[in-house]
Order: sequence, then C-alpha cells, then structure tokens
Amino acid sequence: MNTPKEQLDAIKDMRNLMERSSRFLSLSGLSGVAIGIIALMGATALYWQFGLSPLNSGFENKLVSIKASLDDKNFLFLMADALIVMLVAIIAGILMSVNQSKKLQLPAWDLTAKRLLINLFIPLAAGGILCLIMIDKGELVYLIPITLIFYGLSLVNASKYSFDEIRTLGILQIVLGLIAAWQADYALLLWATGFGILHIGYGLLIHTKHQNGNK
Repeated sequence: MNTPKEQLDAIKDMRNLMERSSRFLSLSGLSGVAIGIIALMGATALYWQFGLSPLNSGFENKLVSIKASLDDKNFLFLMADALIVMLVAIIAGILMSVNQSKKLQLPAWDLTAKRLLINLFIPLAAGGILCLIMIDKGELVYLIPITLIFYGLSLVNASKYSFDEIRTLGILQIVLGLIAAWQADYALLLWATGFGILHIGYGLLIHTKHQNGNK
C-alpha cells in the first residue's frame, strides 16, 4: 500500500464498511416507487367513491358529512381503503427490501435495522393512536394531516440510520400535512402528492443514486 491510489482505495473501503455498519442501506428504492403507485391508486379509489375530482372543492364537506359508524358506507370505504393501502405498501416494502439486502449481500435484519424500525415506529404509533382518537370523536377531517405530519416525523427521526434523502422526504411530508390542515378541501390531493408522487420520486432517486449499480 505504497501508492496514493492504494491508500485512497483503502480509505474508501473503510468508509464504506463504516457506513454499512451504521446505516441500513437495504431500503429498496423501487419499493418507494411501488408504495407511491399503491397510494395513488388508493387516493383515486377514494375520489371515485366520493364522486369528486382532485382539483375541485368539496372534500372537506364530504368528510364532515361522514359518520364514524359502521352504518355509513363512505366511512367503511374510507377505512377499508386506508387499511388496504397500508397493508399492501408494508408488504411490498418488506419484500423488496429483503430482496435488495440479498443483492447487496447484507443482513435483512440486524442492529441497525432494529434501530431504524424503533425510531420509525415511535412517531407512527403516536400518529396512529391520535387518528383513532379523532375517529372516536368523529373528527375525520384531521386524519389526513395527522398521517402526513406523523409519517414525516417518523422519517426524520429514522433518517440517521439510512439514506440522507429520507430526512428531506420527511420534511416535505410534514409541510404537506400542515398545508392539508389549513386547506382541508385539498387534503386528499396533498396526501396523494406526499405518499404517492413524492414516494415515486424518492424511490427513483434512491435507485438511481445508490442502487442502480448494485447488481
């Protein structure tokens, strides 16, 4: 290791090793794309059920008119739509990230992955509980802002254990959530932007920047 190039290569190898041990790098960029598409499909289904279009007002009034009861068909559809989107997105994210870890020859579950999930789960759990409280009180208008804001907080909280871009994605989700709380008529459009379009853009960025060369 006498030449400057050999020394530089050794430093790069050490840096990569340290990064792999401290950050969970198996998050699949393509899973972000898949989750974004799933979210857009869920939002489209909700617009169809409510008889609304994304750029027209009326969404806030529609939510206000819904009774948080199993007798209300729109409420049942809203809950079913949200649960299906969440479950399919989680399954897609897990399966594609496990596949990515195999490509990178990294463990799919280690101490870093555990830390990532813990930091991700704490704000998500708080947001989920708050959503249940709002449903119990019949305040459905606040569900979308809550999901965006607390999801954004969870991403920011967990970003130190994965790609730096996750932090930016989290901040953008929080901003969209605050706007959705202010402009409730366009809350679903903002939700589709955050969970759909931003996820697709983030996924493509991660795949192109960090994973496209890892075959």
